[in-house]
Amino acid sequence: MRTGGRVVSWSLALAALLALVVTVSAGIGPVWIPPAAVAKVLLEAIVVPTAVDVSGTTLDVTTRPLFRFPVEDLQRQIVLQVRLPRILLGAVVGFSLAAAGTIMQGIFRNPMADPSIIGVSSGAAVGAVGFIVAPMAFPFGLGLRGAAFAGALVAAFGVYLIATQNGRTPVATLLLAGVAVQTFLGAVVSFLLLHSGESIRRALFWLMGHLKGATWPEVWTTLLLVALPFVGLLAYARDLNVLLLGEEDAQSLGIDVERTKRLLLAFSSLVTAAGVAVTGVIGFVGLIVPHVMRLVVGPDHRILLPTAALAGASFLVATDTVARSGAAEVPVGILTAALGAPFFLYLLRKREVHEL
Repeated sequence: MRTGGRVVSWSLALAALLALVVTVSAGIGPVWIPPAAVAKVLLEAIVVPTAVDVSGTTLDVTTRPLFRFPVEDLQRQIVLQVRLPRILLGAVVGFSLAAAGTIMQGIFRNPMADPSIIGVSSGAAVGAVGFIVAPMAFPFGLGLRGAAFAGALVAAFGVYLIATQNGRTPVATLLLAGVAVQTFLGAVVSFLLLHSGESIRRALFWLMGHLKGATWPEVWTTLLLVALPFVGLLAYARDLNVLLLGEEDAQSLGIDVERTKRLLLAFSSLVTAAGVAVTGVIGFVGLIVPHVMRLVVGPDHRILLPTAALAGASFLVATDTVARSGAAEVPVGILTAALGAPFFLYLLRKREVHEL
């Protein structure tokens, strides 16, 4: 089967799996809702425009549901207003972390690379904890998430500047600069926690990574911030395949190596920052999922990137469902680490994780 056909078939299969995971997850909680009822609520939420009224600068669009089913109003409210924002935010964040992890492992040609390797997560942590300890004004009410997003981008840009000399950014230097900046920012976070006083519980909760309290505006904002750079990553997936041959060989094959690395780092940093800023630090999704999907679909990034992203979405939704289903909710970042680390060690022992 040709590459385009494989991309479509794998993506459709994983999208169907994601839809199934979302449907089951939306039914699980203090009030059990059967999957059939959840499916009816979700289908009812699909609307089509029936009329458009333009008066001056105001655009008024009238819609109606495409499907109608007899569903209890309480079930509809629970699914659409309580559970679905959290589930979809988890899907978007899992999508972003797995996509960024795939790109980072390709750029660094290192199976241990993940989205935080150039300091994005540490930068977000400094921004978020700094805001919690000393709140400041952000436009449009962005607050904590705006501080985390800004911190993530500043850290990534700083690492890139440190590692770049004479227009070249050696991968080894970028990796070492990322490690050094991560260590420094970790020290800053520790210092801020020491002086956080009564805010330490809120700061630690953010650092553990969680999806609690997700809202529809957060879902749409994160989706927009992830979708645009992800399209850029898809556009450079073929060039990333060529980079795996080595930078000299890629240059001889017509690839502008430095420009390609710069764009891939920028897009993956944006994708990671958008996810981390809204949920806190959630580890192992960007490390484990690309490895698993590489074993399934192969190393071609034109197939691996979209499939790993969709698998990451399903993984985080399923993990968060488990995290919130116990007697006491556990931050999903704890669960992804608890599940991801043993699984990664299993892959290492089975020699399934090797050089790219």
